[in-house]
Amino acid sequence: MMRARVAYAGAIHEATPEGTRVRLADGRVREEHEVVWLAPFEPGTIFALGLNYAGHATELQFSKQEEPLVFLKGPGSVVGHRGTTRRPAGVAFMHYECELAVVIGRTAQNVKREDAMQYVAGYTIANDYAIRDYLENYYRPNLRVKNRDGGTVLGPWFVDAADVADVDALGLRTYVNGELKQNGNTRDFVTGVAELIEYLSGFMTLAPGDVILTGTPEGVVNVNAGDEVVCEIDGLGRLVNTIASDADYGR
Repeated sequence: MMRARVAYAGAIHEATPEGTRVRLADGRVREEHEVVWLAPFEPGTIFALGLNYAGHATELQFSKQEEPLVFLKGPGSVVGHRGTTRRPAGVAFMHYECELAVVIGRTAQNVKREDAMQYVAGYTIANDYAIRDYLENYYRPNLRVKNRDGGTVLGPWFVDAADVADVDALGLRTYVNGELKQNGNTRDFVTGVAELIEYLSGFMTLAPGDVILTGTPEGVVNVNAGDEVVCEIDGLGRLVNTIASDADYGR
């Protein structure tokens, strides 16, 4: 099942796909642009993976690490489908990162990888922007790179885990202004979903609603104000986002 959370007519609604439109829980059908898209669930702790595709690590001239590179993101970083993300004035390299987002469904502590997928509620798409100008160390991304307001786009749909046949064989694509720029597959994970849950739950408790952003493949390019960025993942939909300037935000 695919479902979303949207704001419409002064209220928040659960919504489901209706062709190219959305059906609200009360039965009303609206066009995508008539509603405000929120993250499709209330995110808890957001765990983000760096360099989790071999090709992307090579692209950035870094080799595989002995254990996953994980950092945390605050809730203020999240924006929904069709939202905007600000590009600060004066930066030289800001890029998208199309990622599979894994949503935890029940409390997980010391989970073994063979049992790990039982703790997954479902999946959505993430576009986790990075500003390379602010990077101090590739292995320890700082706050200005990865915790910017509106820099993590989630949605549009939450898809139940049971409806994703093989999470380790999903194609990911990113288009900038309609041109394909990124084309990867989760089969190229350095550390797979089950291993990540085993790793994280081995030293901390994962709670329902926690999100694991599993990293991005190679193929990142600079984006500028006015660009439309579309991330697709097989079976999860199409996440649309627009880059805005400081001036658009009145800064």
